Amino acid sequence: MRRLLPLALLASLLVLPLLLQANPYLLNALIITGILTIGAMSLNLLLGFTGQLSLGHIAFFGIGAYVSALTSLGFDVEIGFGHRIVHEPWPPAAGFLLAILAAGACGYLIGRLSFRVRGAYFVIVTISFAEVVRLVALNWVELTQGPLALTGIPAMSVGVPGLGNWTLRTKLQNYYLVLAVGTLCYLLVARLVGSRFGRAMRGLKENESLALSVGINATRTLTIAAVISAAMAGAAGSLYAHYLRIIDPDVFAFSTTVSMVIMVVAGGKGTLMGPVIGGLIFGLLPVALRPVMAPEAQWIVYGIVLIVILFVMPRGIVPGLSALLARRRPAPAPLLKPSPAVQR
Repeated sequence: MRRLLPLALLASLLVLPLLLQANPYLLNALIITGILTIGAMSLNLLLGFTGQLSLGHIAFFGIGAYVSALTSLGFDVEIGFGHRIVHEPWPPAAGFLLAILAAGACGYLIGRLSFRVRGAYFVIVTISFAEVVRLVALNWVELTQGPLALTGIPAMSVGVPGLGNWTLRTKLQNYYLVLAVGTLCYLLVARLVGSRFGRAMRGLKENESLALSVGINATRTLTIAAVISAAMAGAAGSLYAHYLRIIDPDVFAFSTTVSMVIMVVAGGKGTLMGPVIGGLIFGLLPVALRPVMAPEAQWIVYGIVLIVILFVMPRGIVPGLSALLARRRPAPAPLLKPSPAVQR
């Protein structure tokens, strides 16, 4: 059942655009939801499997967006003492790879600095880092255009050997690109969680003292998890920039981090399908409510749905449904019946 559910969901998402008859509005909602779901999966790697809450996770998303955009657009910026850096535009695919590397490097930096402490200290470091990066994007106008936004970002292009480059301009093409990247991220997380490294992460989450006593290096393990998590968030940010083709410092909005946390917690933190299910529900719920409710009422219903889910299933949707199915499953019959002598 655990293997059939992801396959069934993937098959449904593959044929969904055909059922929607390429509706631009719904495809746009699905693309944005998919990008945020990738961000939620990256956050779940920290929050769900290591127990470390990052409230500045949007920083890695924004870094990926800006690095990929600037790599594709090119720039000419002065760095002081009469020196300038001139960068000619590179293909968007190169920007995508650099976005992953840059976000992962920032994840390494934050991990090395903050994983020597725990709890509230790590949360404060991540929030502070996100705010610093937002202020840099807002005030370094020569590089980022500040509040004027970076515009004209080229669409993502994919090179196929022997067939040339394909530029993904339509919503349908971007939908399948996001689905492909999301599937790869899911498989990567599943592979990590099932490995020895994943057992080390869960060990630190469940009982750090015991994990340290058996030789697990806590700082190293958590830092590697932060690097992979940040790199995935950077990939999501790159997809976001090349899809919208315009970004500004609002990409670092704290509300986006809150949305990712809601997707992880409501779906079921520490599960593979939790962020996916939570992302689809809370990413598409505002879209479903928009035609029938005023904006204020939409957020009220959004909050009520979240409260009801967490009240009925405190561990999240996926663990709650798994527990419900386990209770309804009939108990296996005994292999051997007791003899009459034993019964007497």
